[in-house]
Amino acid sequence: MKNTFFKLLVIALVFSASIAQAGVTLRYYNKDSKDWTFDVKISGSSKTVEFNSSRTSSVTIQGGNDKAEIKTECGWITVEDDDRIEIKDGCITIK
Repeated sequence: MKNTFFKLLVIALVFSASIAQAGVTLRYYNKDSKDWTFDVKISGSSKTVEFNSSRTSSVTIQGGNDKAEIKTECGWITVEDDDRIEIKDGCITIK
């Protein structure tokens, strides 16, 4: 009985840890010489995300999903966790 309870407890902890870390991590290359701040929707919440100018870097959008929508100069784009993106003239393309 103790062994079964312990196994269930471990499974619950692993599951809750994976939910707590849910979000969208993007690897980006910003070709523009301008920092961009875009509006984001993830799991029904609105946030903002900033991409620094003229660099390759990573950014994480915290939320309870592995997909997010970003509003760019060219409209809304849906991105997924681990996508590689490129920013040019305020528009995002997925590579």
